[in-house]
Amino acid sequence: MTSMGTPRLDERSVLGRAVRILEAFTLDDGAVGLSELTRRTGLPKATVHRMCRDLVAARWLAISPGGYRLGRGLFELGMRAAAERTLLEVAVPFLQDLFTRTRETVHLGVLDGDEVVYISKIGGHRQARAPSRVGGRMPLYCTAIGKALLAYSEQATIDRVLAGPLTRRTPRTVVGPGILRAQLDTIIEQGVAYEYEESTTGIVCIAAAILDTDDRPLAAISMTGPTTRFRPEAHAVPVRAAAAGIASILARRTGSHP
Repeated sequence: MTSMGTPRLDERSVLGRAVRILEAFTLDDGAVGLSELTRRTGLPKATVHRMCRDLVAARWLAISPGGYRLGRGLFELGMRAAAERTLLEVAVPFLQDLFTRTRETVHLGVLDGDEVVYISKIGGHRQARAPSRVGGRMPLYCTAIGKALLAYSEQATIDRVLAGPLTRRTPRTVVGPGILRAQLDTIIEQGVAYEYEESTTGIVCIAAAILDTDDRPLAAISMTGPTTRFRPEAHAVPVRAAAAGIASILARRTGSHP
């Protein structure tokens, strides 16, 4: 079991080895050859070859002259996740409205363990050079969207995250547990969270949590821009209103669960 109480995957099982192969692919990969997959996974070459053949048959991998790449079957399977699909259907129009208002990058993210996972991102031609990407992860403690989620999380989650490790990602990353705890209290009071170059130099953000009827975090939205032109405080009202609007529709549609 993990610290979150989630069962650990047995990496020696067939499923565990398949997951190891799939997770060996990175964002920047095109096609990856059999030898490279063998190196990345640490599995026997014959095992990797046999399992890749089965993954291709399942359409979770695709094969080309240059090697293997992730297949469209994975995308289709992911889009069947009812919770995220409903959340996206409701939230994206609000994200589009925020983007139209400012032309700055907007995100939708959900809590997963001690990280935020981005499930939607809208940005124009002048979008800030943020490290976020759809399907990517960032720490909770140094991102506005992460702190918005953390502020409304269970106390055990807050205590675990603040106990560290809190890695300093930039000179402005807040790594003091006491300071972060005070920030979380302020987020509850104001309904929005801020980040000032804490995850990436030159980037500032504002975020608000999307809550269920018991004030538990379902997701969060954020708006991100460069320090040269973006003033997050000026957008507190629309960001907070968008999060509340999404929460209201979700509550009516699904009984407070996305």
